[in-house]
Amino acid sequence: MDRVIVAGGGLAGVRAVEALRARGYRGALTLLSAERHRPYDRPPLSKAVLAGESDDTTVDADWDALDAGLLLGESATGLALAERGGVVASTAGDLPFDGLVIATGATPVTLPGDGHQHVLRTIDDARALRGRLTEGARVVIVGAGWIGAEVATTAAKKGCRVTVVEAADTPLANALGPELGALTAPWYAEAGVELVTGVKVAAVEHDHLALAGGARIDADEIVVGVGVRPETGWLAGSGLDVERGVLTDAAFRTAAGGVPRPDVVAVGDCAAWWSERYGRRLLVEHWDTALNAPDVAAATLLGQDAAYDAAPYFWSEQFGRMIQYAGSHAHAQRMVRRGDPADGTWAVVWLTGDRLDAILTVGRPRDLVQGRRIIAAGTPVDPARIADPQVPVRQAVRD
Repeated sequence: MDRVIVAGGGLAGVRAVEALRARGYRGALTLLSAERHRPYDRPPLSKAVLAGESDDTTVDADWDALDAGLLLGESATGLALAERGGVVASTAGDLPFDGLVIATGATPVTLPGDGHQHVLRTIDDARALRGRLTEGARVVIVGAGWIGAEVATTAAKKGCRVTVVEAADTPLANALGPELGALTAPWYAEAGVELVTGVKVAAVEHDHLALAGGARIDADEIVVGVGVRPETGWLAGSGLDVERGVLTDAAFRTAAGGVPRPDVVAVGDCAAWWSERYGRRLLVEHWDTALNAPDVAAATLLGQDAAYDAAPYFWSEQFGRMIQYAGSHAHAQRMVRRGDPADGTWAVVWLTGDRLDAILTVGRPRDLVQGRRIIAAGTPVDPARIADPQVPVRQAVRD
């Protein structure tokens, strides 16, 4: 293998470059990035950057030592596969390759309407929105998910008059379910944020948000945080198997018509990878996966045996609370509360039999660390003991 292209300049892309070099690849290596900035971390965008506490989250990478070409501000526009290798079509021209890492991430979903709507995906987005969050500004946020809550937190601290509009009946209904989402609803009122639930948006207009049914909410700024879609449009006609994300096996190896392509791997927010742990595909749009999974993708591209089966992990800081989650509860048999939300710190675990599938913590970081280790090890737990907030999670492991 003499020429490798990494398509995508986010965290997954730069980590793939580093992993390829660390694993001994010495051929030509080029990173293609649609953004004009060197790769940077995204989690601070809705926190420190938006708050004005930081203006640079560039990933600390030694590009001279990596000896990799950087094509910044250039986008992948198409892919033509040969029997082995192929060509990435891009705004910088055609880029032939022997190996390809697809790490093009995801694109925010936007709403109908002619009015300006802020999204929060890039550092330029964060800087532009930051300048509009002035005291007294009427800020309307569509979506009470992770991003919506974090933006609302920062905007309220800056003295904005904040309204959050959510189509579901509770915040975080899609991520955690309505029962847990309802527990976060009082946080909005505590922060002086108006929360409007069970209401769908018709359009974003120039000075207001138009709601289904004809009502409107006047706004100086409208922020849309209703999710993202994997950036896979440029792969149309390539033959690669794509369903929401780029389909891969546990080693991030792609396929074309069901036939494995060991010369093309996909990783990060655009990859729908097979998890042996959960017996299904996961599309994980979080920092931890973008940080750690590229090493496996690089190994696969170089013909080395590797598989990724880490339990997903993410965190969110909202309304003065640290929320952390590890695992996947989509197919768990039952949910068990650990502690009383009225006390301010609490946790929830999801179990299948005596297997810990996932854990959510609010202000209980030790529970999260211990639960994450149990999930990784697959160690059985005692459901009664893990439900007792006075018992450390690690002591709920069955003897």
